[in-house]
Amino acid sequence: MKNNRRPVGKTIMILAIIFFYLPIVFMIVFSFNDSRSLTNFTGFSLRWYEKMWNDSEMMESLYTTIVIAVLATVISTIVGTISAIGLSKSRKIVQDVVLQINDFPIMNPEIVTAIGLMLFFITLGVERGFMTMLLAHIAFCIPYVILSVMPKIRSLDPNLADAAMDLGATPWQALTKVIVPQIKVGIFSGALIAFTMSFDDFIISYFVTGRGVKNLSIMVYTMSKRVNPSINAISTLVVLFITLVLVAANVIPIIKAKKLGLKPGQLPGQEGRRV
Repeated sequence: MKNNRRPVGKTIMILAIIFFYLPIVFMIVFSFNDSRSLTNFTGFSLRWYEKMWNDSEMMESLYTTIVIAVLATVISTIVGTISAIGLSKSRKIVQDVVLQINDFPIMNPEIVTAIGLMLFFITLGVERGFMTMLLAHIAFCIPYVILSVMPKIRSLDPNLADAAMDLGATPWQALTKVIVPQIKVGIFSGALIAFTMSFDDFIISYFVTGRGVKNLSIMVYTMSKRVNPSINAISTLVVLFITLVLVAANVIPIIKAKKLGLKPGQLPGQEGRRV
């Protein structure tokens, strides 16, 4: 019975991969199209990449997207990690209440969050623009970081920090040299999710931004009524960047492990141990 299920499972997996990745391949191919057509490839050309670089509005929106995504990722990762560590030392009832509140923005429809943030800024009389977009991105990224870091903290020995301080470490050293290295996988995962959510966001950004401030998703939306193949070019560069980051994230730890003479997944200090 299990053998009969394997071909079906493999077929479904292959179809899912084709469904997700074929449009990306299609986009990359047509970013080199000589004509404006999105259905007929007439010849190889770099004209849309050249037009993309010369389009000041498009490059400015890309710059805004990257800056906001990076700042939101750094700030939300720091705040989310500190919050998760603080929650782990709180009473259980406090943990439960705060985590329920933390899950609410994740479960809440984006349109509701966007309208709420817009009304909040209007009520305070804050002029909408770059800063309001950044604050909004930080706000909705923090819950994802906490959600990624908390399971790693729960897996740690609760007496780990106390043991480090008993051996002479200061509270700061116990945090940075003992706790953080143990949960760095969760922190890295939370940072990746935060960056992706910020880079991809449209609905919240559209409601909290002001005149003259557009990220990439807002710019694409405003251009949706006219076909501009330069979108394919800039999207291809984004895909290339993400691919390089993922390759580096997987290859660099392997290279470091080989330099230290470790096996994949082995920690320093375990060279002579059997895994």
